[in-house]
Amino acid sequence: MASSLTRNCSRFSKAISVRFMSNLPENTVYGGPKPQNPNQRVTLTHLRQKHRRGEPITVVTAYDYPSAVHLDTAGIDVCLVGDSASMVVHGHDTTLPISLDEMLVHCRAVARGAKRPLLVGDLPFGTYESSSSQAVDTAVRVLKEGGMDAIKLEGGSASRITAAKAIVEAGIAVIGHVGLTPQAISVLGGFRPQGRNIASAVKVVETAMALQEAGCFSVVLECVPPPVAAAATSALKIPTIGIGAGPFCSGQVLVYHDLLGMMQHPHHAKVTPKFCKQYANVGEVINKALMEYKEEVSKKVFPGPSHSPYKITASELDGFLTELQKLGFDKAASAAALAAENMEPSK
Repeated sequence: MASSLTRNCSRFSKAISVRFMSNLPENTVYGGPKPQNPNQRVTLTHLRQKHRRGEPITVVTAYDYPSAVHLDTAGIDVCLVGDSASMVVHGHDTTLPISLDEMLVHCRAVARGAKRPLLVGDLPFGTYESSSSQAVDTAVRVLKEGGMDAIKLEGGSASRITAAKAIVEAGIAVIGHVGLTPQAISVLGGFRPQGRNIASAVKVVETAMALQEAGCFSVVLECVPPPVAAAATSALKIPTIGIGAGPFCSGQVLVYHDLLGMMQHPHHAKVTPKFCKQYANVGEVINKALMEYKEEVSKKVFPGPSHSPYKITASELDGFLTELQKLGFDKAASAAALAAENMEPSK
């Protein structure tokens, strides 16, 4: 009897366990990056091969699921979830205000939409400068909670190069970033190009070399003269990704909203960099569509019969009108009858 009871309890326990396990989401918060299947995903190996062959690497920012899907469809090599989301998405004047938790929300949305590109998440200001352990902890969260494949960090100070080295040694791929580093505008005196004099130009090259030595697999060169970018690209064994750095880098990166010409708001106009080429004027199309929508709603043109697809049969409608009248809702019954008449297709 006791043995039978034990067996039954065991079965019940297993059933409960299975039931609870079946309720677990497929992608828990700590899902981490997807496996880098070389037949489906761009990997560091792919990028190194392109670099060796002299084939330019394409990088575009994305901050949400729809933009990630567009990048995926276009076959972009690298999708950067940039802290530029602070300005482009959240409306701030600089990249400084965005938090790690906000960045992680963007990262997870992008990871759900971009299945092919290598996914790189920016480390936001204030999340990696204090110590190497802080930097590693933040980078780990970007991979585990954000679903990224790699991280990017700004700057070439000794502490940041040490942080980059520690992150690489923790088993996380890192892109460095030199030249104009938006997180350092307090020191730089604003969004100012770098490398325009001898000392600054040499510093760009030396800092890029130091980041390579720290184990970075690539370096972003932002807002530096083309000869300086060419020198850094020649000196390095890893790819350089230019943004406002001329055509002599190993690849290029642009902000999604900038290259699409998506936003025409005065706030965005003042932060749109002059080096950006607009490949479309999506903002105008969006504005036109919204104004047409507003006009049609205002004139009661939309929605018409063709955009009111859900029907009720004549017999059900009659019954509905009768019930409304029984409830004393004569006015509502008249409104329903008139609506049904107006929804009849014109002959």
